[in-house]
Amino acid sequence: QAMEFYSVHADKPFYKDLVEFITSGPIVAMVLEGDSAISVVRNMIGATDGRKAAPGTIRGDFALSIQENVVHASDSPESYEREYKIVFSENDFVSY
Repeated sequence: QAMEFYSVHADKPFYKDLVEFITSGPIVAMVLEGDSAISVVRNMIGATDGRKAAPGTIRGDFALSIQENVVHASDSPESYEREYKIVFSENDFVSY
């Protein structure tokens, strides 16, 4: 799953290290929904490079490096459509 999830980076030099890092321990996957969810979450997590992320953002406070940046969030509706299908099945979602 990790290789498929990050396949958009397969031709980049950091791809192998990224897959190794993301599979080095447990992860927590979730889908957040709501008005402007993608932009709201992206603002909450901060810049991809934790060294450039604002204090008070998840990455700004907890990222170790650009690669070990603690959290992933889809950057567009198209990315979300591709990514959630790799991690979840339709049976994983609950309406409330």
